[in-house]
Amino acid sequence: MLKLEKRQSDSRLMGYLSPVIAIVATLICGALLFTFLGHDPLKALHTFFILPLNTVYGWTELGVKVAPLLLCAMGLTLCYRAKIWNIGAEGQFIMGALGGGYMALQFLDFESRWIMVPILLAGTLSGLAWGALAAWLKTRFNANEILTTIMLNYIALNALLWAVHGPLKDPGGFNFPESAMFADAAILPLFDESYRLNISILFALLFMVVIWTLMSRAWIGYQIQVLGEDAKAAGYAGFNTKTLTWFALLMCGALAGFAGVAEVTGPIGQLVPQLSPGYGYAAIIVVFLGRMQPLGILLASMLLALTFMGGEMIQIEMSLPKSLTGLFQGMLLFFLLAADLLISYRVVFKSAVSRA
Repeated sequence: MLKLEKRQSDSRLMGYLSPVIAIVATLICGALLFTFLGHDPLKALHTFFILPLNTVYGWTELGVKVAPLLLCAMGLTLCYRAKIWNIGAEGQFIMGALGGGYMALQFLDFESRWIMVPILLAGTLSGLAWGALAAWLKTRFNANEILTTIMLNYIALNALLWAVHGPLKDPGGFNFPESAMFADAAILPLFDESYRLNISILFALLFMVVIWTLMSRAWIGYQIQVLGEDAKAAGYAGFNTKTLTWFALLMCGALAGFAGVAEVTGPIGQLVPQLSPGYGYAAIIVVFLGRMQPLGILLASMLLALTFMGGEMIQIEMSLPKSLTGLFQGMLLFFLLAADLLISYRVVFKSAVSRA
């Protein structure tokens, strides 16, 4: 009989090697998958992970996808450090895009760059408000944040679909479910006109430094970590657990909302039904793969961004479904959780005779 047995102490080395083990296991299973699909596994893995970065354009596209992942992941890090299991970054991302996109549509005839201020603020506050709703449900009714944030994701998605099919649909758009294109002044500046990479990546790196400084140097960051380690101890120490819950969820919502508005005022340039390929969900994997450390989260964001690009590339080059992106991300999360479990527990075999 197989049984999990608690280890006397966790290995710090294995804690850092766990993501590496998960990545290697994902690559092995990916190779097997491509073999079963009748494709050369080495060629397929090369197409998925290497070919997207063969050009300067590919590296700039990686930056385009890293920015929203990094912003959402840093907000989720605050929540997960406090053991607040927020699954709602996707909904907060969408609401940020919707709120910022609505504001951008009010400035279609403006040419001043200053309109970016109310647009970015509207998107950030929309994501913050969505996070506030989850915080209110948790602190007022003790509602499970996993369930509420997942449900709020679907509400946000349906709000976006209603908007682009209804009041925000472009009247001159031949009945396509999308808004009008935003004014040039409502688009984030590009580093180079030949590429889509814009200054949102700088904001993402800035917020990464801010959040990590807050967690490692600020008093409220210390309180959040104590809350995550032991909620009762935080209460005994006089920390206001409800205030900390509000703070973590509001910050996460604001960062995800900023990521959303940066996406629609960046590479997309309008409101569309499929404005997120799943950045909010992928950011959850980023947080755990990066061990909630800034450098780890940045590297994990690059890896997950690469899976989005790899899915597109393998669809173009090998006519395989783009949904392989989700499959690779799912395998990565599964192996990461399995490896993390075995850090604290070991599998032992106990026979019926030894139990007797």
